[in-house]
Amino acid sequence: MAEICGIDEAGRGALAGELVVAGCVFKPGFESEISSLGLGDSKKISESKREKIYDELIKFSHYTVVYFRNTIVDEIGLSQCLRQALKVIKFSFENCDFIYDGNCDYGVRGIATLIKADAKIKQVSAASIIAKVSRDRQMRAWDKVFPSFGYAKHKGYGVKAHIEALSKFGSNELTRSSFHVKSMEKSLFDELR
Repeated sequence: MAEICGIDEAGRGALAGELVVAGCVFKPGFESEISSLGLGDSKKISESKREKIYDELIKFSHYTVVYFRNTIVDEIGLSQCLRQALKVIKFSFENCDFIYDGNCDYGVRGIATLIKADAKIKQVSAASIIAKVSRDRQMRAWDKVFPSFGYAKHKGYGVKAHIEALSKFGSNELTRSSFHVKSMEKSLFDELR
């Protein structure tokens, strides 16, 4: 039976920062350790617990993480980024059954999809956590460069505090200019076009 490679991403709907896609295959012989980690949908696990799980998880896994800068997301679009990431991850692991969280394989053959796979398949949960923690760490680092934006707290997603920071300070080098926020279409994004 082939190993399962779980795939998931973080930052898909963010207004700033990178899109991060991870693929994860468990090393053989670590089933009990992996079972004890408390894997699940990364969005439903606290940030501090995700960090602890991540630190343990990478000891028991083979994984690949693919990053797309916000400028690349703007230039080629989310779908093309995800297609390329799936190809990279598929190339990185041989003789695996690939399961991607969602309902679209972006035209990459040999990728099975499953809605809410991050809550159902441990390898996808692991990929979800690896992608989320990898991206969160980046955004916390960027918070030191752009402290007025609050990236350490909201990680670049379109929450009220981020929208208010964009309204007050404008865009910066992390802002995705191709993502439109209805309440801001006539302010921030007109100047980016």
